[in-house]
Amino acid sequence: MLGWFKKKKEKNKAAATVDHQEPQAAVSSPSAAAAAPPPEAQSEGLFKRLKNGLHKTRESLVKRVDALFLGKKKIDAELLDELEEVLITADLGVQTVTEMLEEARNQVARRELADISALRAFLQDKMTGYLSENYKPAEKPDSGPFVIMVLGVNGVGKTTTIGKLAHKFKESGNKVLLVAADTFRAAAIDQLKIWGERTGVEVSAQKPGADPSSVVFDALEYAGSRDFDVILVDTAGRLHTQVNLIEELKKIKRVMNRKCPGAPHEVMLVLDATTGQNALSQTKLFNEAVELTALTLTKLDGTAKGGIVVNICREFSIPIRFIGVGEQMTDLRDFDAHDFIKAIFT
Repeated sequence: MLGWFKKKKEKNKAAATVDHQEPQAAVSSPSAAAAAPPPEAQSEGLFKRLKNGLHKTRESLVKRVDALFLGKKKIDAELLDELEEVLITADLGVQTVTEMLEEARNQVARRELADISALRAFLQDKMTGYLSENYKPAEKPDSGPFVIMVLGVNGVGKTTTIGKLAHKFKESGNKVLLVAADTFRAAAIDQLKIWGERTGVEVSAQKPGADPSSVVFDALEYAGSRDFDVILVDTAGRLHTQVNLIEELKKIKRVMNRKCPGAPHEVMLVLDATTGQNALSQTKLFNEAVELTALTLTKLDGTAKGGIVVNICREFSIPIRFIGVGEQMTDLRDFDAHDFIKAIFT
C-alpha cells in the first residue's frame, strides 16, 4: 500500500480535530489481528475485488474482443477494422486506438503478429505500456509534511476520496491533517469533518464563506510545529469551465508554496470514470491551470468504459495514483498498471 510514499513514522494514534473534539477511532483487537489471512491470501483477495470491480469494462472490452476473435484463424484487414470499432466504443480514444492498430498492422505485414493469440497479447502489452511508461513517483520533501492539493468537479467523489486517502495514509503509519478549503459549501466542510471522525485524523476548518487561501495558510501555520507527515487539502468542487474559480485554485497553490516552499508536492485531480471522454477535457483544463502531477479515477466499478484510463495516460503522461472500484474504505486501490490490465483481460 502506498508504495510511492514511504512511511516516516510508526502508526499514530487518532488525533483531535482543530476544534479539539476527540474523534472515536476504531481499535483492532489482538484476536482479530491473529486471525488475519496470510499476505498471499490478502493479495489474492485484493486482486479478486479489483477484477470484480472492473467486470463492466471487461464485458464491454475484452469479452467483445474475444467474441470477435472466436473462430478466426488469421489476422486480416477486416478483422482489424472491426477490432478498431470495438476499442473505440470502449473509450480507448480514437488517437490511442489508431496508434495501436497502426503498429499492429505493421507487425502483421512483417509477420511479427502471426495469429490471434499473439494479437490479443499485443493489445494487453500495449495498454499496460501506456499506463506504466510515464509513471513518476511522488517527490517527498526533505523535511516537513507532504502536501497534497486535491481537485475535482462536483460529483466525482473528491471528498470521499480524500477520506479514503486519509485512512490509507494513517494505516501506513503517517500522521495526517485534512484541510477543508472548500468553503463555498457548508456541506463540504461537514462532510470532511465526518471523514475525520471516521478515520480518526485531524481536520482544519473554518466557517463557510471563508477565503480558501486563508484557510490553507492558517492550516499550514497550524501544522508547522505539530509534526504532520501528510496534509490533504480539499478544494472546492468548482466547474473547470469557470475562469474565476480556476484562478482561485492558482491562488491557493501560490499561497501553499509561499508558506511551505515546494508545496504542494502533489496536485491530484479526481475524475469520475463514468463520464468517459468528459474526463479528458477536465484533465486538460485543470492541467493547464495548475500543472497536475497525479490522477485518481473513481467509480470504475460503475462504468463499462474503463478504457478511458488508458486514453488519459497516453494523452497527458500524468501518472494514476489511485483507482476506486467500490464503496468500501479499502476499495480505493493503489494503481498498478499490470494488475489493472490483468484484471480486465483475465
